[in-house]
Amino acid sequence: MTSAQHDTGDGGTRVTIIGVGPGDNGFLTLKAKQAVEEADLVAGFETVLNVVRPFAKNAELCSMAYRDQEKVLDYAVGKVKEGKSLVVCAWGDLNVSAKELLDRVRRRVDHVDLVPGISSVQIAMARSGLSLEHVVFVTLHVRDGAGSALEELTHYLKEGRRNVILLPRPFDLMPAGIAAGVIDQGVSGDQPITVYQRLTHDDEQSWSGTIAECAAITTEFSDLSIIVFHRPASELAR
Repeated sequence: MTSAQHDTGDGGTRVTIIGVGPGDNGFLTLKAKQAVEEADLVAGFETVLNVVRPFAKNAELCSMAYRDQEKVLDYAVGKVKEGKSLVVCAWGDLNVSAKELLDRVRRRVDHVDLVPGISSVQIAMARSGLSLEHVVFVTLHVRDGAGSALEELTHYLKEGRRNVILLPRPFDLMPAGIAAGVIDQGVSGDQPITVYQRLTHDDEQSWSGTIAECAAITTEFSDLSIIVFHRPASELAR
């Protein structure tokens, strides 16, 4: 039995889904690497496949984009029903922002095996010297509209008790717009923040300033961004 097992033993279909980490394949777990090495097919978005490509020497790579992901998954799962093993790859850790992809796979098979990965949230905490007990994590990947998406963030920023790590929603709800949105909802523009872009990649960058300064930025941030809202200095002194 392999980590990319395709037969549940009762005639059902099984697929392995892995988190590939934040970008540098040095953060790919040994369990995920083994799954890729043993798979007959490996599916994922092209940028994600680039992380695992060196380890998928024996697999058929099934690259997908937003416009054709349903078609690609239908093809790959069809191969599973023929007896092939399939590994589906997602950015970072499966429990952070991969719910839509997980749901798509689960609709097609009887069982999924999840192999967690390293999240950009963990890398951002390491870069910032923060520990989990001093952090609140908020993700905007749930698509309920910009207003409701910012409500939870605004609550924790006004409370000011802990640092807030925010995972933006790519393309339509990015750092400058988020900064402007929380200012509109009464958050102080003087609060310090750091925006990390493309963590662990060769072209990793970071920007630090205040919420107000971020709101004024007109250049685009990477879609692989994560924001740290630092706890106000008045709270740190307590």
